[in-house]
Amino acid sequence: MSAAARVLELLVERGETLAVAESLTGGLVAAELTSVPGASRSFRGSVTAYATPLKRDVLGVDGALLAERGAVDPEVARQMAAGVRRFLGADWGMATTGVAGPEPQDGKAVGTVYVAVSGPDGVENMAELRLNGGRADIRMESVRSVLELLSAELGKYARAQDTEQNGGN
Repeated sequence: MSAAARVLELLVERGETLAVAESLTGGLVAAELTSVPGASRSFRGSVTAYATPLKRDVLGVDGALLAERGAVDPEVARQMAAGVRRFLGADWGMATTGVAGPEPQDGKAVGTVYVAVSGPDGVENMAELRLNGGRADIRMESVRSVLELLSAELGKYARAQDTEQNGGN
């Protein structure tokens, strides 16, 4: 089972929804999710905020943060995930931002990528990636990584819910 299919299955089991904010992946995460039959049961949509001003104006990323650190930053990724979750009315949000190449950006090396998830009850997680390869390799590994990050969070979240429902045992 693909990471996208696993994520969608977990979301359907919980009756929860997902929204995606993408920068360097340019819609590849959404394409991966929508390649799974039945994705519409939990996938609400995505925002491809490739241009930095869109991260601020559409997703609500702090403008001062963007001016100070640039778009390739862990806090930017976190705010993108939370912002798309709010903007599209989803239970979970996930985001990708980074440098696919061929040139460095905002003082960050090619292959520097941040992926983040935001979920119910204040759940947030972010991963910093240092990826090798060409532009296509970096973008595809970013897709895989953000899906794996969400899959892991959904697994943790499910175990916590089960523990609460079963009296903590």
